[in-house]
Amino acid sequence: MFTLKPISHDCIENALAKAERYRLLGEPNEAESICLDILEIDPDSRQAQISYILALTDEIPQEPASFARAMEAIPRLESAYDRAYYFGIAWERRAKAAYAAGGLGPCNYLYDWIVKALQFFEEAERLRPAGNDSSILRWNACVRFLERHKELAPAAEAAPEPILSE
Repeated sequence: MFTLKPISHDCIENALAKAERYRLLGEPNEAESICLDILEIDPDSRQAQISYILALTDEIPQEPASFARAMEAIPRLESAYDRAYYFGIAWERRAKAAYAAGGLGPCNYLYDWIVKALQFFEEAERLRPAGNDSSILRWNACVRFLERHKELAPAAEAAPEPILSE
């Protein structure tokens, strides 16, 4: 069988740029592979971790299991802001991918998934560094998505069974 070859430390910056280009070209699997190569030699690289998470969330429309892999990777981010922000990104992209794939999705969870993203973006807003409004931009995008898709609603709760007394 073939074995993976390590990249050199002095190529990390170039590899990060390539990963970004592959994401922009709509080839997140290639970006993911590059990020894994970087993380193999520099597991603490914030840029590689974030690019890896974004590549995984880019893959969600074609590979729904990528959501779970992104959720496993996010807790490795060092800052609480980054964790909250990228959890929000993952939930938002999961909901929008499911919507694009066929509307309401299983059990109408799409609304709940967007609300979960909103909760993470709200947490990120509280933790954000000065001059960083990314969480607000994402919040607004989610709110506008819900405004455009009024058919989305919270998952219906099961009605409680009536108590039947003899």
